[in-house]
Amino acid sequence: MKIKVKSLEETKKLACAFASLISKKGMFITLTGDIGAGKTQFIRYILEYLNVKDKVTSPSFVILNEYKSDLCPIYHFDLYRLEEKGLKSIISELREYSKEGYLTFIEWAEFAHDEIPKNAFKINVCYDDNDVDIRLFEFIEDENNKEFIENLSKKVTK
Repeated sequence: MKIKVKSLEETKKLACAFASLISKKGMFITLTGDIGAGKTQFIRYILEYLNVKDKVTSPSFVILNEYKSDLCPIYHFDLYRLEEKGLKSIISELREYSKEGYLTFIEWAEFAHDEIPKNAFKINVCYDDNDVDIRLFEFIEDENNKEFIENLSKKVTK
């Protein structure tokens, strides 16, 4: 499912609709796409909806941010600056936080090679080819998330 957003307000509405469907079981979510397209902002709005009180920042230089919420523990990775050695040093965390009961976000998941769990919910965020002010959020459907995407589609097309 692809959704065009034309403003931060539309991004926020999409993120809130997405967040409203997350259960206490958590999720393992990967975000790929263009640099500066809004991956971190999307996560920021999700965490705002989930009443995370901490300041949500990109973990570009620290690799991992941890947040507390009433829903479940939240982990936010950014793999952009990791090289192969760095990735090897966090593999155990990626595996641990892919288990049920955690909400885990991985930005720049394309740098994780084959270390992303098969049940990961994949989102691609990119600029529109014709207008750099428009973003395209693609929620990649598979057998694990079909119902979630159907419910998200209903929420955003109201």
